[in-house]
Amino acid sequence: MRRSLLVVPVIMTASLLAACSSSGTTAESSAPSTATAVATAEASASASTMGTDPQCGTTVDEIATRAKEEGDVNLIALPDTWANYGGILKSFRDTYGLAAPVANPDASSADELTAITTLQGQPDKPDAIDIGPSFVQQAQDAGLIEPYMTTTWDEIPENLKDAAGNWVGAYYGIMSLGTNTTLVKNPPKTWADLTKPEYKGQVTLNGDPREAGAAFAAVVAAALANGGSYDDITPGIQYFADLKKSGNLQVIDVTEAGLLSGDVPIALDWSYNFPGVVPKLTEAGFDFVSTIPTDGLYGSYYAQSVVADAVHPCAARLWIEHITGDEGALGYLDGGAIPARYAALDAAGKITDEMKKKLPSAEVISQITFPTAAQVEAMKLQLTDNWGPMVGDA
Repeated sequence: MRRSLLVVPVIMTASLLAACSSSGTTAESSAPSTATAVATAEASASASTMGTDPQCGTTVDEIATRAKEEGDVNLIALPDTWANYGGILKSFRDTYGLAAPVANPDASSADELTAITTLQGQPDKPDAIDIGPSFVQQAQDAGLIEPYMTTTWDEIPENLKDAAGNWVGAYYGIMSLGTNTTLVKNPPKTWADLTKPEYKGQVTLNGDPREAGAAFAAVVAAALANGGSYDDITPGIQYFADLKKSGNLQVIDVTEAGLLSGDVPIALDWSYNFPGVVPKLTEAGFDFVSTIPTDGLYGSYYAQSVVADAVHPCAARLWIEHITGDEGALGYLDGGAIPARYAALDAAGKITDEMKKKLPSAEVISQITFPTAAQVEAMKLQLTDNWGPMVGDA
């Protein structure tokens, strides 16, 4: 079995996160540049050491003290193999002595928002969430989240946080193709490859794109590969309609169990979700590779927020502090995800060359752009209107 993913070892430089727009797309901004982030951090170093929430304290130590008084933090939808959340959760629990239970680890972003509303007033209501960008506006409009700016806020690039503090994108990755090569001898390398008859019944979209952020991202990536843009993802919806019609597509969740059982021969998922499951696939006797498609590059973040009227409000803030702080950020990196504070951490010499080998190449990452909030909402509407008749119910 192959014991490593198809990623290119690189030494990351300032060009890693340099501005570069994908062709055919209109983006709010490209991945944050190292120079910009470092300059911002240096200009406001004193401010970055202070919190912004008198309710729970103005330093991490003060927030931790209040969090321990609350007793715990309720989390949701954080699978251990997703961006190394298993390791990040362990470091949080070990550091602060909180159990930090994770409800429904494989839940979708839509499930997270539903849990907040259905568990309102109950002790197990989520205190913090981790959702795809297509669900952020919905959460804000429904009053489900409240602003919180971390003590590291000034080191987080502008396009990875909300100006009012409603959310922060603690990490991001790239949509990729993961293939069990024990079952699929000729692994696909492009979105075009996935349409070949040899992959009938093998291509797995990670859930319903109207509910799951990873599936939403796959539709956007497929759109970019087929002449679409952030302003028009209908080519991506048509792509999956055709994939379903040909019999190549199966729409189930891409879970660890599905990968280990062989039910998911080809998975469309984030680049950071495969490293954690590879050792277990090896034990199960499977070879596995992951590659980033060359014809439809799409990267995106997940947004973390403090839930409004949280049962453990200070513990929720402590969790957000942890995942945006050094230990949590390096934990994401260990799982192959790119932490929001990458530039500041790299400038401080906290990211080793060995850590950088777990990421896609500098050339690939430099091409990542993020759509504007308005574009995300428009894409979500296109999916809401067309996915059912074209794919889901067809």
